Amino acid sequence: MKRTTSLALAACVGGLITVSAQSAIDAYSLSQRDLRGTARFMSMAGAFGALGGDISTLNQNPAGIGVYRSSEVGVTVDFDIQSAKTSDYFKDNHTHVYCNNFGYVGVAFTGSDLMPVFTWGATYSRSASFDRDYHGRFETMPTSLSNYVANYTTADGMAPGDLLLDKTQNPYQGVNGVYPDWLSILSYNAYMINPQTPTSTRYNGLFQNGSTGNSEFIVRERGAIDEYNVNFGGNFVNKVFWGIGIGISDIKYSRQVFYDEEIQGARIPNANADGTVTGNGYFGLDNYKRITGNGFNFKAGVIVKPVDEFRFGLAFHTPTYYSLTQSYDAIANYSYESGYENSTDTDVAYFNYRMRSPWKMIASVAGVIGGRGILSFDYQRDAYGNMSLSDGDGYKYDYVNDNIKSYFKASNTYRFGAELRLTPQFSVRAGYSYQDSNVKAEAADQRIEVGTSGTDASYTFDGTTQYGTFGIGYRYKAFYADMAYVHRYRQSEFHPFTAWADSPEIPVAKIAQRDNNIVVTLGVKF
Repeated sequence: MKRTTSLALAACVGGLITVSAQSAIDAYSLSQRDLRGTARFMSMAGAFGALGGDISTLNQNPAGIGVYRSSEVGVTVDFDIQSAKTSDYFKDNHTHVYCNNFGYVGVAFTGSDLMPVFTWGATYSRSASFDRDYHGRFETMPTSLSNYVANYTTADGMAPGDLLLDKTQNPYQGVNGVYPDWLSILSYNAYMINPQTPTSTRYNGLFQNGSTGNSEFIVRERGAIDEYNVNFGGNFVNKVFWGIGIGISDIKYSRQVFYDEEIQGARIPNANADGTVTGNGYFGLDNYKRITGNGFNFKAGVIVKPVDEFRFGLAFHTPTYYSLTQSYDAIANYSYESGYENSTDTDVAYFNYRMRSPWKMIASVAGVIGGRGILSFDYQRDAYGNMSLSDGDGYKYDYVNDNIKSYFKASNTYRFGAELRLTPQFSVRAGYSYQDSNVKAEAADQRIEVGTSGTDASYTFDGTTQYGTFGIGYRYKAFYADMAYVHRYRQSEFHPFTAWADSPEIPVAKIAQRDNNIVVTLGVKF
């Protein structure tokens, strides 16, 4: 018989790194950004911090709005062809179409020699897309997810009776004031972990000496960050350009992960479920996570042009301050040689909390060559270690924020762009961008435990990201049309669950993601 008819999620015991309501991994997933904007901006790899005069600069260096000498309206469409290859065996391909950017910039001439121009603008930008699919298989496993859960459930000191929560109880108050870990509950009721005796607080996982097994995973991520910017700017004596802005972000993110294990010679429940025997076993977990919310940030920047051929820029973005709603649910299917075959599921649990994303700083230089060419360079630093989470009243989740500092570090992005005007109407452009990893080596190399949220113990760390870009532009009177080709190569690693003290090395799946974007922008200056 099943240990309970249905499960409900319960609040997590603190102290040990396990699966909880929110995690450092959630903050990390929601803080990623892509190279997105107008076709001209993307064809030069986004190296526009010292150039300005493009709608995309409103959410990069807002001082770029002060460079404008005429009003402008433009719209951008992005065709995104995605490809993710896992461990040389599995490949996923998907195509998406986005309205990447549209906006308006207005210009007013003041008649003043000190500040001859005042500008304002409003834009919509898709600053990040979370869409990604990948799957893979581990042909051999040195241990099991169930052993990881058994290890920390034992450390938490949970009695078997504490893991029997059902929908007739308040799912967020536990039993007698005891708050087990959610994945412990799900694993116990799917017989993935079993007490050493019927009343013992020590648990065994399925994997034992002599066991062999394999596992498979399927990951589907969806969602985006859409940002709406309102900026104001101007310039002083056509030498110093300034801009300030506020950004309103709307975020949607979902992650579905299927993970299973098939183990031969496993430690499985016996026919009476009051002990274990050796036999073959299988379990599969379907985890669902959804996060929605909105936030705001502030931006300020300056561009200085000491001579017409040279300029440099500096911009600062505050963190984005989010209010978020997060939900989880999961299903566990199981089948054991001793006769147990069924499934068990969780209620949907909802949580509201706040998040602070990384702040960022952008320093830029650009030069104009012969009135026909442009070379530009940007350096951007994102302070991922500065992220933080708190509850709805603003009280910080100290254990999560400590994990953020343990797992993540600041990332550095380098962008190079060039443009050559072949004729007064036609231009060609190219660029390159490199972003290093924001994950600390000890987390990436499994030297420390990594906590996650909900009942999903898996996580994906991104490594370096590179962009190679190319584009063309056409101008005819007030009309312009730009097109860009953008290739992104990103290396990532999928971890089915974290390593723990005295555990064998957990296998990871290497993911090579190659995306190709065709971007078209149409606009009018007036």
